[in-house]
Amino acid sequence: MPVPSQLYRPSLALLTDFYELTMAYAAWKSGLTRKEACFTLSFRKNPFAGGFSVAAGLEHVVDFVQHLRFDAEDLAFLGAQKGIDGQTLFERGFLDALAALELDVDVDAMPEGTVVFPHEPLVRVAGPIVPAMILETALLAIVNFQTLVATKAARVCLAARGEPVIEFGLRRAQGIDGGLAASRAAYVGGCAATSNTLAGRLYGIPVRGTHAHSWVMLHGDEREAFMAYARALPANCVFLVDTYGTLSGIDHAIEAGRWLRSQGKEMVGIRLDSGDLAWLSVQARRKLDDAGFPKAVILASNELDEHVIQSLKDQGATISMWGVGTRLVTGMGDGALGGVYKLGAVRDGPEGRWQPRVKVSDQTAKTNIPGVLQVRRFLRGGEFVADAIYEEGVGIPAPCVILDPLDPLRRKELEADLAGEDLLVPVFRRGRRVYDPPPLPDVRARTAAQLGRFHAGVKRFMNPHQFPVGLERGLHEMRARLVLEARGVDV
Repeated sequence: MPVPSQLYRPSLALLTDFYELTMAYAAWKSGLTRKEACFTLSFRKNPFAGGFSVAAGLEHVVDFVQHLRFDAEDLAFLGAQKGIDGQTLFERGFLDALAALELDVDVDAMPEGTVVFPHEPLVRVAGPIVPAMILETALLAIVNFQTLVATKAARVCLAARGEPVIEFGLRRAQGIDGGLAASRAAYVGGCAATSNTLAGRLYGIPVRGTHAHSWVMLHGDEREAFMAYARALPANCVFLVDTYGTLSGIDHAIEAGRWLRSQGKEMVGIRLDSGDLAWLSVQARRKLDDAGFPKAVILASNELDEHVIQSLKDQGATISMWGVGTRLVTGMGDGALGGVYKLGAVRDGPEGRWQPRVKVSDQTAKTNIPGVLQVRRFLRGGEFVADAIYEEGVGIPAPCVILDPLDPLRRKELEADLAGEDLLVPVFRRGRRVYDPPPLPDVRARTAAQLGRFHAGVKRFMNPHQFPVGLERGLHEMRARLVLEARGVDV
């Protein structure tokens, strides 16, 4: 079983924005370290102008939380930091406290592969203020990026309509770590394999590869290049046919395929990487079929995404496998998910009662949802029909009414007899892991199963249907009251 921490042997305790450490110091200095806080990680809009997102990155969150410790080099670096006055910023006692810090927090999260929507908590962290604060940036970095790419991959796979998609993006990814995280997230989203060999070793993702134009250019002619490749890898031949001329390249691939057949092997297929992919695929299919290779696949690459794939299918392209790179692993179309980590409640120690907190903004979307939040997903006849965000300490009535977080005039009543499940599951309790991340193929299967339970309108690319997600009425009323109080309005 691949272990994520194989990639991250050094301490990652300083993988945080510096203000989290200055706040932690201020809390320590003020004697507030026993105070507890509940933070919620969520996002405000679906990426790619889409109707859904796919939660990803939890396995890496689990690994990060479980192994986070401040080592001697971390503490030496912090001890060397100085304020504007030139004096040491952190006292020795605080550094000693960091050295002994235990991440005795509760973490609840949506399992990877869960289809999620704006304003819903993907991860909830509750516990002593210092460890709860210093987790912010790392959790956002992990969940934001992997959720973005998993969502893009799910859209690409929907466009491919069941045909396999191979993730080809490592060389165009945002650095080495970005490439690995993207390969993993793309598999969560539905891709069948990756060209990223290290991701294959670390995460157990199937790896696939063909050959480059340079292989053809290395030889005297294309026939020689294809034959040399066929002799070396007779059971793995997908020939890249557009180095000099695509139609002639298809003919040369057929010649190599005939030789392979004479050796008791079969050509896997060809790859198209340029030109009019719709027209060329039709010509390739005709040539391959006429030559007796009806099972040979036609793999296409070249700046593909969900919109290009959908267009090629609408044009009657006969492509049966898709290699998607740059636009997948970079989440092209949206630079980031835009996730946020907001405090929703505080209490005086583990035995205290949670007190909700609200952050008010002139922009309604930036006013947080207070409380210790949970999400219940309702279904009818096997299809998901609505999500209710509610305060876990209060519970949720049946029937219940949900109100749109941004427009309380939009509301929906959910009947008492609807089946439902809570989406956040326990991951850590007081720092002890109580959740085993499932194997990655199971996560990938969860994504497909989840998407299969939503109406097609939620999954379309243009003007998708807005799936009903709302605040349970009691939570909405509590939020409204806190906002008015914060603005000095009598309630």
